[in-house]
Amino acid sequence: MVKHIDDEVAYYYDSHPTEEDLMGETSFHSALVHYLVDVLRWLFHDRVCAIYENLNFYYTSNSREKPLVPDIAVITDVAFRHVRSWRIGKSGPTPRVVFEIASEETWQKDINEKPLKYAHIGVEEYIFYDPNEPPLARETAQRLRVWRLDENRMMLLPVQADASGQIWSACLESWLAPDGIYLRLYDQFGNLRLTQTEAERQRAEAEARHAEAERQRAEAEAQRAAILAEMLRSMGIDPDKL
Repeated sequence: MVKHIDDEVAYYYDSHPTEEDLMGETSFHSALVHYLVDVLRWLFHDRVCAIYENLNFYYTSNSREKPLVPDIAVITDVAFRHVRSWRIGKSGPTPRVVFEIASEETWQKDINEKPLKYAHIGVEEYIFYDPNEPPLARETAQRLRVWRLDENRMMLLPVQADASGQIWSACLESWLAPDGIYLRLYDQFGNLRLTQTEAERQRAEAEARHAEAERQRAEAEAQRAAILAEMLRSMGIDPDKL
């Protein structure tokens, strides 16, 4: 019998580790997840959006259901709130975008099994990235893979990269570009998507450059005025009386 607490299912795997919980996390994996979360939070900072790391997602009320646990989940039109897990349809909608970062233990499941599982719950875009050196899929060395939900919302279909290896994400309104151990996001004009810290530093540097340009302009104007005043005095004209 399913046990309920405050009308919520007490899912077994909310208090017991999954197989992935028991696996170690490389520094490549950790660094990329934290970087992408920072980029995504700033990308959506002026929109209602919830971004979660390693949150358990459930589809049924079966207390023994094994959750899907994407490294990153982007749920649009829902404000972030602290939750133990997420039951789709009850806690809120399906994540629009999910990311999986490859590890030695999971990468084959990530590319062979999870597109079907994420399609089943209605994820629109599934993004897989391999930050390992060398890439784990050594026969292809393909770091970036993206799947997009088809028009019938039944299957996640693979998306082909362009000649430069980039893939456009409609959900994130960004180009996804492999960059060694990092996955970069760029806007449609080729500008790198920044974290909040990077954006604020860039803005501060731009303001400092503008202030310096204004200081130099004012200094040049003062020098020109001084030269003109000296010329007028040499002609017997008092510039202060003009």
